[in-house]
Amino acid sequence: MAGGVTGLPGQLLNGSPVTQTVPRAGAAVGDLGLGVAAEGLDAPSLLDLRRQRLRTLIEANRSQLEADRSGNPVRRGEVIAIDPSPAVLARAEAAGFRRLREETQPDLNLAMTVLAPPRGKSAAEGLRIIRDLDPASAFELNHVFEPAGAGLNAFSQAGAAGGGRIGSLGAGGAIGMVDGGVAAHPCLASAAIEQRGFTPGGPKPTGHGTAIASLLVGSDGGFSGAARGRPLLVADVYGGQAAAGSAEAIVDGLAWLARRKVEVVTISLVGPPNQLLQRGVDALRARGILVVAAVGNDGPAAPPLYPASYPGVIAVTGVDAHDHALLEAGRASHLDFAAPGADMAAASPGRGYSVVRGTSFAAPLVAARLALADADAPKALATVSAEARPGHGDVGRGVVCESCRTDPRSVHAKK
Repeated sequence: MAGGVTGLPGQLLNGSPVTQTVPRAGAAVGDLGLGVAAEGLDAPSLLDLRRQRLRTLIEANRSQLEADRSGNPVRRGEVIAIDPSPAVLARAEAAGFRRLREETQPDLNLAMTVLAPPRGKSAAEGLRIIRDLDPASAFELNHVFEPAGAGLNAFSQAGAAGGGRIGSLGAGGAIGMVDGGVAAHPCLASAAIEQRGFTPGGPKPTGHGTAIASLLVGSDGGFSGAARGRPLLVADVYGGQAAAGSAEAIVDGLAWLARRKVEVVTISLVGPPNQLLQRGVDALRARGILVVAAVGNDGPAAPPLYPASYPGVIAVTGVDAHDHALLEAGRASHLDFAAPGADMAAASPGRGYSVVRGTSFAAPLVAARLALADADAPKALATVSAEARPGHGDVGRGVVCESCRTDPRSVHAKK
């Protein structure tokens, strides 16, 4: 476990959303924790923090992770062949690659084979070798997407939210969510939630996943989710493990959501460009499923993050109570909307609520608005665009779901 390191774009600590946690300029990784104020934030310190955070994650999980050539975490010793032909696989095996597993996802019109690189070679070296061997085919590393780190290892003792399988969705279809697992909570007791794990061991509750789910479908006294009453399908791509959240697991989750015919998918995870993930996202969009993603919290100096930066994905940033764009918000190749991402409450595993901050918590609010538009993708986007209001800073087409913010005082949220 990486002490003090928390996954972005939605900050987590000990399984719960961090309260207004933003790095100070020059803050060391171990200094990050509750109550760090936004004053003094600058883009270079955020970028340095990102690099240090990724190094720490890799060092803490050396048996499972290694770095690509840009320092991004990838699954150790894995290269993915995308839609490989038998001839391609035969050449790879002749060059010393070994098949680890094969998978077909007909819902995404996609097949993949995970290969181990030749003995003594890293994943990055294996990728270079196999691309030189067959430049015409598609190969990729199995990148790990955040959030990852300490928060994802703290499971809720309250158990997982949701009961059995959601039946026929009928009118007002389900919202899909790719994240960590969701814990039981009073605000989710009456929600129709189905969870499925895409790592060994099944879904495991996390603070991040619980917060996101509550913002979508929670309902409890003074707390109200933005799409309460809608079914929620949760693809847990972490299983409570810091070194999980791989591109392979995310694509498996997307395939399940496509098969269940959700209307909108919200993803509050970030990472580098990855061909496998892009194929999965493109396949969802081709089926008319809207994909919403957070831009991350690594600041404007960080490289554009994905999946928010893929064409057609609805990229979302966060704003505070005064509609100012969050200073720590990352950038994408495009920005579509902003929504509340600070000065707000979300559920914590168990019974309470926490004050949350981050673009993670803005994305589900936009997804909720799109789902409630009850229209095909172009009409839903037009409806939400018409709602958008001006904000301060870079907010894309504007701020939506302003009324969706729950005042932390109304639910006695912990800071």
